[in-house]
Amino acid sequence: MNECFGKKLILNGRIESADIFDNSLVYEGDSIYEVIRMVKGSPVFFYDHMERLATSASLQKKKMLADADTLKKYIIRLSKSERKKDINLKIVFNYNKGEENYLIYFIEPIYPTEYQYRNGVKGILFYAERKDPESKVINHKLRSSIFHKLILEGGYEAILVNGNGVITEGSRSNIFFIKNDVLYTAPDSLVLSGITRRHILDICAEQDISVKMVCLKAAKLSEYEAVFMTGTSPMVLAFNSIDDKKFKVRVPIIEKLRQLYIARAEESIAGFRIGKP
Repeated sequence: MNECFGKKLILNGRIESADIFDNSLVYEGDSIYEVIRMVKGSPVFFYDHMERLATSASLQKKKMLADADTLKKYIIRLSKSERKKDINLKIVFNYNKGEENYLIYFIEPIYPTEYQYRNGVKGILFYAERKDPESKVINHKLRSSIFHKLILEGGYEAILVNGNGVITEGSRSNIFFIKNDVLYTAPDSLVLSGITRRHILDICAEQDISVKMVCLKAAKLSEYEAVFMTGTSPMVLAFNSIDDKKFKVRVPIIEKLRQLYIARAEESIAGFRIGKP
């Protein structure tokens, strides 16, 4: 399946027809990547994503194939050529048998519906953990296994449980639990440093919302009142269930965090347009 969603892409600084897209440019060899939400043709939290891309390259001992200024220039160019307003954009640095390529292209977004925001989504437990949780690298085998189970069980997101039986993160999100108005989430060292997660933690500090950075046992899920995920596409989205356990969805703190996050995202777009991190 071709994941390039659009008529154009950027390959090594050249704008090309999407017809040349080949999955091998992404899924063969080693790849580090970022997925950025585009709103009205501009990226959300662009500079945060560039910082994480550089961190992933450093941790994987790979060189940056393009700097932030170059990527910004081509994102603007691609956005103007496609005229897509609200969509996700993917940046991939691929290293394969001595060849190095970077790509920028649109991918089809899967955003929650208003119904899902109001009523929550189903989660499933998946017993696996990322090899390098602090780096955003493509693991095609793990992704395929998770996708297959989500389809079989009708789930929206898979929640990863490591070998010690504790929950770390979602397959494409970070996870927060709520009990007595206190938020619980795994320590930074055990999860991918999600851009949305980072801003949610900042908002919590500003709003005096208590957060405990601890790993929770999957076996004790039922002790918590509510669970939500954070991520590029879902932003802040509640679970109504995880496996056979039910959770509250309409929790004021979740809606408050979502609205404050949206306001921050809008500020970041304005910053991108004037070149201010």
